[in-house]
Amino acid sequence: MRSLMFLLVLVLFCSLQDTSSAMEAIISANSVCCEGFTHKKIPLSKIVSYHLTTSNCAKKFIVFTTKAGKKICVDPENTFVKRQVAELDSRTRV
Repeated sequence: MRSLMFLLVLVLFCSLQDTSSAMEAIISANSVCCEGFTHKKIPLSKIVSYHLTTSNCAKKFIVFTTKAGKKICVDPENTFVKRQVAELDSRTRV
């Protein structure tokens, strides 16, 4: 009886460990780290959304996603990029 209880606790512990590891794997697989960034101005009409790179990345960048599904890394300190982000944020609020 005691060994059966121990086995049950062990199985539960292992399943919880696998679940938490799976979530980390999914998050890291979906994250985009940028090797560099573009200085080109991307037309706002082509941008669908944006997100920040995760803390797993060496440098923080903004990643724009275009209507074509392309992901483009840009410098978050760029004035033009800041204006685009503000415009995208105002779109989602309305």
